[in-house]
Amino acid sequence: MVITGLDQHKHFSRVAVTDEAGAVIEEQRLGHADKDIIARYFEPFKGNAKIAMESTGNWTWMCDLLEGQGLDVHLAHPLKTRIICESKVKTDKIDARMLAHLLRANLLAESYIAPLDVRSQRQQLRYRQSLIRVRTGLKNRVHGVLEQLGIAVPPVSDLFGKEGLSWLNSLAIAEPYAASMQGYLRLIREIDLLITAVDKEIKQSLKTNPAASLLDTIPGIGTFTAQLLLAEIGDIRRFASTKKLCSYAGLVPSTHQSGETLYHGSITKQGNRYIRWAMTEAAQKAYCKDHYLARFYATIYRKKGKAKAITAVARKLLVSVYHVLIKNEPYRIPGKPVERAGQLSL
Repeated sequence: MVITGLDQHKHFSRVAVTDEAGAVIEEQRLGHADKDIIARYFEPFKGNAKIAMESTGNWTWMCDLLEGQGLDVHLAHPLKTRIICESKVKTDKIDARMLAHLLRANLLAESYIAPLDVRSQRQQLRYRQSLIRVRTGLKNRVHGVLEQLGIAVPPVSDLFGKEGLSWLNSLAIAEPYAASMQGYLRLIREIDLLITAVDKEIKQSLKTNPAASLLDTIPGIGTFTAQLLLAEIGDIRRFASTKKLCSYAGLVPSTHQSGETLYHGSITKQGNRYIRWAMTEAAQKAYCKDHYLARFYATIYRKKGKAKAITAVARKLLVSVYHVLIKNEPYRIPGKPVERAGQLSL
């Protein structure tokens, strides 16, 4: 058995191969231009190697290639693998060797590697989320143009619905504001078409999932948000508690201690940003639908303002997500009994 550390970069990777005693057998620099060369290099190690690599932005293709070679891949958490980040002497060779040594000593802080089908589903849902974020930004710019011109928005349910768009298109606005407004509205229409198309693809590709139906009972969480959460969370049982899940999403407060004094700051924002975004979006709808969350939101709002109140509701919703999945039962307002659902397969 050989233990291998792989320090991956954009155009090349450094590989350090060690034996079970930690002695370096060989080191190699592998370019990424020809992936067949990489496959041939690892061919002799098939079934006889463990590989540690960092969870960088481009890890997925390398992981798929190595797993396709029958290799045992371990993904290192970049923030928790502090021995690499804090090394006084840091080179690609040292990083690769250190990854191998950490894996050999069973000290590697690992990241979760989702199955290939789940990663494909994640990509599709993340693409949809990115489109929504772009569309939201464009809608905010439309509101910005109206504010610059001092134009009050009429009491319509949706400014970008049929009635609202009719009003926007009827406005007599001077240039260059008119061109900006029409440009933003055109882009919004184009993105609406892209979102409709990807929604159709997602509905066709996703199988009926009882767990998604349970998440759909949580205020603010709809079908697509439920599917996004399931794809990003994976197996809920890998989280020992609600605190672990919230930490994974970056929805826990940062802490700073000096002597006997402990300070709690804003949320860490370290972790899965897609879960964090989904819960924040859900929170903005949830407190309007659930009287328990409405009271909770109002309490935080009076003390700390809207932004922190939304974040607090988002965290409480994620706690509900955890309990709904762990207990296999629909959401219920605290204090109200609910008939227990049958056991579900997650």
